[in-house]
Amino acid sequence: MSQITKIALSSPLVHLRPTEVADLPFVMDAEQHSDNAPYVNQWTIEQHKDAIASTNDGHFIAQTNNASGTARIGYLILTGLTDPHQVVLLRRIVVTAKGQGYGRQILQWAKQFTFEHLGYHRLWLDVIVSNQRAQALYLSEGFVIEGTLREAYKNEQSFEDMLILSLLRPEYLRTQRS
Repeated sequence: MSQITKIALSSPLVHLRPTEVADLPFVMDAEQHSDNAPYVNQWTIEQHKDAIASTNDGHFIAQTNNASGTARIGYLILTGLTDPHQVVLLRRIVVTAKGQGYGRQILQWAKQFTFEHLGYHRLWLDVIVSNQRAQALYLSEGFVIEGTLREAYKNEQSFEDMLILSLLRPEYLRTQRS
């Protein structure tokens, strides 16, 4: 995991670092918070520990510096770091401090990590249709809707459709040149 920490986010506001087991109470609280729970599959602490230990997964804590020091503001999980097809799944972005641009900065870091650091070809994700805020972010960052998984997510009341979105390395590189 040491190579993962070498890539820097272009913005000084957010820093990502590998998640440690000691961070898991924060991760669990963030995931279960009422602002996030409707949009995030709830994992057990064991699932998070497995992701932290996996060489195929990147589990990161997002933090920022403020007047009081460093504060955790979310987390990110990427899957496919060892994929021979050079495809990374953005499994999860969870932000606790909403409306401050942190989600965008974390997403930009994930893109930079996938395409510049790993040199991979494709970054993809799924998002439930009711998560309009996330959809708007992904589309504004160049992701393309590839299709719909009909009724693929079970919420408390019913089933929801999920959108599949992706970004390819040539598309990412074009945005970096302009």
